[in-house]
Amino acid sequence: MPRELQVRIIQDPSRGFTALPDTLTEGPDITVSLDVVGEDRLRARLYGPAVPSLYGMEHRVDLAVRPAEVRAAAARLCRMWKEVLVDHRPLTADGRPVPGEPETPYASLVDLRTRPVDELAPLVEELALVGSELLYGTLLGGTDARIDRFRGYLTRALAQDEDLRIRFDSDLYLPWPMVCLAPEDLPSHPAPSSAAASPLSALFRRFLGHRHQIEQTGGAYPWLAGLREAPDVPAVSLNHDTRVDRAGRTRAADVAALLAKGTRFVERSTWRELVSALARSDLCEQLMYFWCHGRFASDGPQPPSLVLSLTDQKSIDAHTIRDRRRRFGVDSPFQPFVILNACYAGLPEGSADAKFLSRAFVDAGARGVLGPQTEIPQVFAAEYALEFLTRYLDGTRTAGSAALEVARYFADELHNPLGLAYALHHGMDTRLERACAPSSDADQEVPA
Repeated sequence: MPRELQVRIIQDPSRGFTALPDTLTEGPDITVSLDVVGEDRLRARLYGPAVPSLYGMEHRVDLAVRPAEVRAAAARLCRMWKEVLVDHRPLTADGRPVPGEPETPYASLVDLRTRPVDELAPLVEELALVGSELLYGTLLGGTDARIDRFRGYLTRALAQDEDLRIRFDSDLYLPWPMVCLAPEDLPSHPAPSSAAASPLSALFRRFLGHRHQIEQTGGAYPWLAGLREAPDVPAVSLNHDTRVDRAGRTRAADVAALLAKGTRFVERSTWRELVSALARSDLCEQLMYFWCHGRFASDGPQPPSLVLSLTDQKSIDAHTIRDRRRRFGVDSPFQPFVILNACYAGLPEGSADAKFLSRAFVDAGARGVLGPQTEIPQVFAAEYALEFLTRYLDGTRTAGSAALEVARYFADELHNPLGLAYALHHGMDTRLERACAPSSDADQEVPA
């Protein structure tokens, strides 16, 4: 007589046979590519589900600007953020510092709600103008009808919606979160009642980094291996210069405590400790956080290159990463998300866009790199890290959504635009994953 047998499921026997070798994710809503063609020409391409198609093709046009001119305009935009905002010195009518106030309030304060709106708004408006001119005056400038058509499609795609996932794919890196739309490009709709009284809200809405999730990518197939198994407890590291803010004026200690909570935490403070870790084939960390100084160093006639340094002040550059990781190939477990919280860490070096520090980490296996594109005050850098890591470490947000939330938090709540100075190189969809709990079917008896 037939009888039901009780079967106890202890694992999925097909695991490893039905899984694809790579994790397939949904493509971005908009992709903008800038290709250097020939000796000195730029070709722009635009496509994605949020962009109306033209005859079923991608939008494509040869621009009337040389790559060197675009790089120069991008560098000027980053410099203007330092000069116009961070270094701003309020003065009295007779040109003297304002009594009782910090000499450079935008370098020493995080919460800017105490600053007069009629002082702050013109500063942000100047940054918005420069960011808009980079896009429309330099990159997409000219009178060619084809460029004008491309400019129109790109503007409508960027302006009509918010919260899109946008990829700027090129070896020509630009500070896209700091780039702006023109005020007439934004759709007219009533502002939220809480922000209606402030001109800052309309200004912040023009910045691409306030409107959308943005990542900058370049190169083909940066990751040939699929994602590694998610650990039960993520491994994270703090790589820092212990002399930065030794007096404890920032919240760097709170960031360190957050990194160590519920993780396998490693702290490094010297060049030797870092390179020894990078030289290990089994290095497997889900997040690497750098809190240190960044500077540009020259190698003779070569363009300056970005150099980081920890407590011992020994140089750490792109070659430091490549020299240790290249021999391990694509099978290495090294796949961290990297935060370079050091001045200029998000910028390319000179004209060698493909050779900067963030790209070296990605080429070595990192799933994404987050860093500032200009000089950031220490007090703000620590606050930014705390806000970003609080969101990212809980594993519920991607790096792109966390970066967008943080930029909006500082701008909308604290009137501080410096959150827009941080950029993602790859990693928009990266998430700090932990191993899933056992399936609800595990250890249950079911009829067979």
